[in-house]
Amino acid sequence: MRGYRVTEFGGTEVMCWEELGELSPGPGQVLVAVRASAVNFAETRMRAGTYTGQELPFVMGMEAAGIVIAPGDGVQDFQPGDRVFGRARGSHAEQVLFDAEHLMPIPENLGFEQAAAIPVGWLTAWHALNTVVQAGPGDRVLIEAIGSSVGTAALQIALHRGCWVAGTASTDAKCQRALEAGAHAAYNYKTGDLRQAVAADTNGAGIDIGLMTIGQETADALLDVMGMDGRVVMYGSTGGRRVSFDLAIGTRNLQLLSMSISSSPRFVPDTMRSFREEALGLFLDGTFRSAVDVTLPMDQLVRAHEMIDERTHFGKIVLTRNSEHAA
Repeated sequence: MRGYRVTEFGGTEVMCWEELGELSPGPGQVLVAVRASAVNFAETRMRAGTYTGQELPFVMGMEAAGIVIAPGDGVQDFQPGDRVFGRARGSHAEQVLFDAEHLMPIPENLGFEQAAAIPVGWLTAWHALNTVVQAGPGDRVLIEAIGSSVGTAALQIALHRGCWVAGTASTDAKCQRALEAGAHAAYNYKTGDLRQAVAADTNGAGIDIGLMTIGQETADALLDVMGMDGRVVMYGSTGGRRVSFDLAIGTRNLQLLSMSISSSPRFVPDTMRSFREEALGLFLDGTFRSAVDVTLPMDQLVRAHEMIDERTHFGKIVLTRNSEHAA
């Protein structure tokens, strides 16, 4: 069984397609043949050695879709031949081991590429908007990096819940794509005045729910546009990890809520459960759509990382392989 292993931190050259040895599912695990795996910004940091807690060696990839080869002891919900998807480290490979509690059946109307684009971005957005803040009708939501996988998912979730939704992006082109996808407003945070624009668009009321994923570069502006009793959900740091704020935010009764789906004790019992019960049906009926922007063969992982750094894509970059394909 082969996959992209990293044995030293560095540039794209450290990702090597090589023999990894055979995998066998342990209790509560499921062995899956990978048909598609999506690429995430976090993987560029894992590769570079700047992702907190990442140790060497490791196999690249965080999410995949494929076909069940074998379930481990105690697994009853998945059988050989089932089409499945979910979060799993080591997914840029021919096979990957999933913890069964993180695995889901693919809605019958979705292909492997569409399914692979869901787990990380959609579950992060679902955890933020459903589990953490329970967004509802009338809430004014501002999504940073609305063209990202989390951002494109959060846009659809918030719209479905009856929210007024705005987003920020680094280019006018991404702002336009956000508007075409249904956003009520979109702001170029590199060139525009976010404070002035949000004040105008909300009649001075400000934002009820802010999704912070950029971090240091934009934190001040995001906090400034929050309205009374606003809630800021923090889950990323693409623009710097160090954020400071004036305690005067207390006069607006702001709540700062940090989250990680990898460590939250509410993720499996609350987020995974509600996603299976509610979101999968919305993918099945076409209400939700995974945002696959670019599809590449598995042997183009280096190009995928270059595209992540270029930041021109809107949604997901997905790698594909079939049973005969080798990278």
